Amino acid sequence: MLQFRLCLVDQADRRGSMLENSTENAVMLLLITHLKMDQVGIGSMIRDAKAEMATKSPAQSNKSISDGFIVLQALASSDRPMGGRELARVLDMETTRVNRLLKTLASMDILQQTAQRKYEPGPGMHVLAAQSLHASSLLRHSMDALETLTSTGLIVALGVLWRDQVAYLYHRTPGMSAGDALGRIGSRPATMTGVGMALLAAKTDEEIISLYAGRDIPGYPEGPEALMDRITTIRRQNYAYVEVQPDTLGKANDIHQTIATTLGTPTTAALALSGWIPEPSTEELMKLLRGCKEVIEGNMENLSKSDR
Repeated sequence: MLQFRLCLVDQADRRGSMLENSTENAVMLLLITHLKMDQVGIGSMIRDAKAEMATKSPAQSNKSISDGFIVLQALASSDRPMGGRELARVLDMETTRVNRLLKTLASMDILQQTAQRKYEPGPGMHVLAAQSLHASSLLRHSMDALETLTSTGLIVALGVLWRDQVAYLYHRTPGMSAGDALGRIGSRPATMTGVGMALLAAKTDEEIISLYAGRDIPGYPEGPEALMDRITTIRRQNYAYVEVQPDTLGKANDIHQTIATTLGTPTTAALALSGWIPEPSTEELMKLLRGCKEVIEGNMENLSKSDR
């Protein structure tokens, strides 16, 4: 498991604070670096993340660390360098605090300044992302199994859920090489994807309701009741079958369907096939997906046994 320490220092705590990174944080660093988030609604998404962090923060949480990650995510999500004032406005944070965090991250080479004195990802962030990729036993032990699904002529995907967003570790269209399938597209709202809906269904009702409390739910304008009805159906079927509508983000150009199933105990990711999938075809395709799932989980179990 990747272990690293991140120190974010603010004026109120000159001694600094250390974060022993967990697998979840390593995955987050991978996602925000390699899987650029779409530029539509970055500010509102980050503010939602801040609100959720506030509700989940433990009693002894360090605000400098959580704010540092929020700043880092916003910068990594941007398609251009940003200055402290602009970031502060987007994140609804004090400019002096944002500047302090930016300078700290830059001093660690996680960020770097341009000639115009704006900030962008630095070499340290790319190193962390590379280490996360290397340390990802999930991805490493999935590649061969995912290859077997390409014979379907459908899109093959492996994705993870972070808050209300799905990021694809692997997204392979017919005819594409395995290398090109890695980290090729950005994140999408979980409720708009089969991978996301399968992973949401693995959460408790309370977790889902808390995640979307007081917010619009993409794809479910009727509100949380409609979402929970769909979640109930997915749990009963033990897989997600989602009709994906055309969108403006360049991910879906026509109406198609996605079937998805979760991976791991506890759940860590989801596998999916996407394309023209009429409902009568789902049973046969789900057999293939479950076979792939069994191989990947078997690989992971063997790895776990060898580490004991």
